[in-house]
Amino acid sequence: MEEVERLTALQISEDGRRDIEGPIVREFPLTISLNNQELVTLLCSPSHLKYLAIGYLFSEGLLKDKDEIRTVVVDEQRGIAWVKTKEGKQVDTELLSKRFITSGCGKGAFLYRAGDLQTETSVESNVSVSPDEIFELVDMFQHQSEVYRATHGVHSAALCDNKDIIIFRDDVGRHNAIDKVFGECLLNDIPTHDRMMIISGRVSSEMLLKVAKRGVPVLVSVSVPTNLGVRLANELGITLVGSVRRKRMNVY
Repeated sequence: MEEVERLTALQISEDGRRDIEGPIVREFPLTISLNNQELVTLLCSPSHLKYLAIGYLFSEGLLKDKDEIRTVVVDEQRGIAWVKTKEGKQVDTELLSKRFITSGCGKGAFLYRAGDLQTETSVESNVSVSPDEIFELVDMFQHQSEVYRATHGVHSAALCDNKDIIIFRDDVGRHNAIDKVFGECLLNDIPTHDRMMIISGRVSSEMLLKVAKRGVPVLVSVSVPTNLGVRLANELGITLVGSVRRKRMNVY
């Protein structure tokens, strides 16, 4: 399914008015069903939907391992991703009624309780990365997305080692972009420990939790963190690098 649609608009400027036609990013509702129990509808970009569904379920703690999965079926026409596990687990309906609404541009409906912010296990790693390596990776990252260059309407996330981008994904939601990366890692047995995650959006606490669940020790963003994001990074042993622009960065 195409991620971009061409639409018309009336452009108004100091030079006057004119009709223009240009690319606009598509927004797509995807309902995720776990063992025939509908959990959430995500507003997302209509690409790599299988990875998004699996990444979301893993981030919510509803999947622990690839071996738990029996089937994953995505119906793009109906906008539904059916995931079935071998044990047929169900989500507590009380938990569903108490979703933790995040700061994610209307895209983040999470099943976390507030106490989960303090219970995640710390990330253990001896990985090191130089400032020059981060600058080079961020430069590659910012030139990677054709959809962003065309529309300026998506967020991006990338899993990297010290030298290169391993997986890169776009989405209208910054949480979704990360979940797509981690869903692909889970389904294709791609390791995430001792690697870095680069993202385009603001670094809030739930972004740290997603990264911590996959054991990623370094999180880099071209944007800024929140105070709880910084505090949680310190508690989880994650090096947080923000505001990477040209040859400047802030390391928390």
